[in-house]
Amino acid sequence: MSDASAARTRGLIAFAVTTLVWGSTWLVIKTQLGPVPPAWSVTYRFSLACLGMFVLAVVRGERLLLGRRGLLLAGVVGFFQFFANFQLVYQSERYLTSGLVAVMFALLIVPNALFARMFIGAQVSGRFLLGSAIAMGGIGLLMLHEYHIAPTGGAVLLGLALVTGAILSASAANVLQAGEAARREAIPVLLAWAMLAGSLGNAAYAWVTTGPPVIDLAPAYLAGVVYLALIGTVLTFPLYSLLLRDWGPGRAAYNSVLIPVVAMALSTLFEGYHWTSLAAGGAVLVLAGLIVALGGRR
Repeated sequence: MSDASAARTRGLIAFAVTTLVWGSTWLVIKTQLGPVPPAWSVTYRFSLACLGMFVLAVVRGERLLLGRRGLLLAGVVGFFQFFANFQLVYQSERYLTSGLVAVMFALLIVPNALFARMFIGAQVSGRFLLGSAIAMGGIGLLMLHEYHIAPTGGAVLLGLALVTGAILSASAANVLQAGEAARREAIPVLLAWAMLAGSLGNAAYAWVTTGPPVIDLAPAYLAGVVYLALIGTVLTFPLYSLLLRDWGPGRAAYNSVLIPVVAMALSTLFEGYHWTSLAAGGAVLVLAGLIVALGGRR
């Protein structure tokens, strides 16, 4: 197998794993919304994930120390990716259905492509734009479907604003991880320090806004924390960082387009989700856009 074929295979595997796992996390996050304030649930998730990522770096024989610039980069990535992004996502689910939040996150492809073009000179092909336009049509149908079943009330706009902030935060972190500074650092080490920074920020925010730590000893809650930390974070974020470096932020963000479809499929299996013509049509357009945008010789 040539180097190009090996890299393509590696990218497709990383894309498939991150899409399937992150598609499942929307179900698991429901186990985190109970007696424990969301801010502490986020803190527990990334504190455990931070430990797991340092262990992964040690197992791979990586040098754990970063220089001053590396630590600064890790701190900024940690703030945007593991603090602001997830705090805003968890808070938004107080006002919107998880399905609508997941579908809105598919819009991540837009700021990712734009920011990558503006700040790291990434090219945007006509095929990518055509596929994105088709996928955006599908996302629009999915959003319309989810909005129809979302709870009514004046707080919906607040929920939408929180999700928008989360998308922009995640996009900023994505572009930073695709830049030259991040490429000079080992992925697990950079992510481990970023998660440490994010965990400290999450703990401080949780304590200030909700008080001392609260824990739920219910097996479902604890299993959810472990799954989100180890499978939904330690396994997937290094793979996604690999995609950001190999594919670029725009193409890598296509897993966020497909994740809502995966989440809805899993909901069909485990929650009795009923498909409508809007949802089915949206899913078909999303898949068609994905094929167009990521197909071709390149």
